[in-house]
Order: sequence, then C-alpha cells, then structure tokens
Amino acid sequence: MAGHDALTPEGVAAARGLATALPDLLVEARRVASTVAAGWHGRRRAGPGEDFWQFRPFLSGESMRGIDWRRSARDETLYVRERERENAHTVWLWVNLSASMDFRSELAITSKRNLALTLALALAELLARAGERVGLVGDAEPTTRRDGAEVIAMKLVRLGAVEARRAPVAMRRRDDAVFVSDFLGPQAERDLLFADLAALESRVHLVEIADPVEETFPFAGRVDFVDPENGARLTAGRAEAWRDTYLASRAGHRARLVSACRPGWSHTLARTDRPATETLIALCGQLSAPEGGGA
Repeated sequence: MAGHDALTPEGVAAARGLATALPDLLVEARRVASTVAAGWHGRRRAGPGEDFWQFRPFLSGESMRGIDWRRSARDETLYVRERERENAHTVWLWVNLSASMDFRSELAITSKRNLALTLALALAELLARAGERVGLVGDAEPTTRRDGAEVIAMKLVRLGAVEARRAPVAMRRRDDAVFVSDFLGPQAERDLLFADLAALESRVHLVEIADPVEETFPFAGRVDFVDPENGARLTAGRAEAWRDTYLASRAGHRARLVSACRPGWSHTLARTDRPATETLIALCGQLSAPEGGGA
C-alpha cells in the first residue's frame, strides 16, 4: 500500500498534477456530499456529554431527572432532553495515489485516482459538517474546521503520496480509518497495517476502487499489458484465453480483502463506471453503524 516518494522528480510532478486537479475534484466532492447529506446526520448518538442533541418523549419507568420541564410545559407531553455522546474519535483518511490509480478505461466515467479523491474529499466534507474530527494519514493534526474538505485537499498537495504500511503514529485507540485504494500493492504490507489497526481496536473501512475493465477483462486477440508501477510488459497472443484465470485471481484477491475485515470493519466496492454517490451512501452507513457492527 505504498505510493511514490514525493521528494523524487516523479513525486514532484505528481504533486503538481494533483494540485491542478484538486480544485475541480473539490467542486465535485461538495456536489456529491450535498447529494448524500440530506439523508445522513453524522455519527451523533445519545449519551454522556455537554451538547444538546434532541428532545424525545418521556418513557414510563425511567428517571424523572431527565425531564425538561420548560419544554414539557408547551403542551401536555413530558419531554426528556438528550445530550450528544462525546465522541473523541477521529476519522483518518488515506488515498492511494500510486501509478496504478491513474488508470481509466473507455468504459469508465473517471480515473480510479479521481474517484478515490472525490470520495475522500466528499467524506471529509460530510464529517466536517457534522462536527467530526478528520485526519489524513501522514499528518499529525486532525482538523475540526467546517471547511474540512479543503483542509484535507491542501494537506494532500503538501504531503503527496504517503505510504500506509503501519498505523498512523497520531492515531488513537478506537479511531476510525478509511482506506481508499485499488489494494493492488503487496499483501504483506496490508497484513502489517491491518494488524496494527486491529491492535488499536480501530474500525477500518476499505473502499476498493475498480475500473470496469479490471472487473470484466473484455480483451481478445493480441494485447500488450503494461505494469503502471514498473513499466514491465506482458504480451498475450490470445487474451481471451486468459480471462477465466484472471477473473479467478481477481475474485481471490477480493475475497482476501473481505476476509481480512475484523468485526466492525467493512469493505465497499467502488467502480469507476458508477456514480460516486452510491459508494458514499454505503460508506456513511458503515461509519454510522453501532460499534461492534459493520459489514
């Protein structure tokens, strides 16, 4: 789950490209967030805390100390004032910016990288609106600012492609972590990362980005395949003969990702030929699930 070194010439060029693309991606992320926001109210729950959350009808048998007599006086119903549970957890975001994420086939709406960034920024926007703390892997200071998406975007430009091989040093016990990637890097690195996160009792949400071509392998005849990470080439004389083997390998790769999810973790597939809102709605549902739940 590694990315380019931002100090290399390639890393500098990638950072410049990212800085150029981010303004448009921020606009798209805010559009996606606004579409989802109407049906999502963050991760707020009743519990011990200082901030008012809501009034609810008094239930027979519970203590009368919670009754708000001023509100109850407005009509003939007794109401209890509920406070919002204090939630010191941070949601940490990581986006894979390695070369494999630049891929976009003719069947896709956008590249894997742009979809990943749009989803991460849209989630940051939603979390910031809900008053949550949002952090970026590789940065030590989560933000609580209302313009959280813009803050995360600026940090992405500053940090460039950050490796995610171990849990962030600034991550605290039971924080949430959202990893947006095609997860095509070395499995041994993922295993180390997941072990770290499990030790912290984190809730981890894996958003797997996939191009429709990667899902269906629609190739036939002579095809040259190029590894975007190292430039290695592989030529197939009859690509269609490889389809079944490839699809079986692809299914095995996904099965390993899903099986790596501990209780409370989740895996969501995001295809680049589908609207980003679909994935964001599913991801918000996972983040809002009670602790110990999840897919």
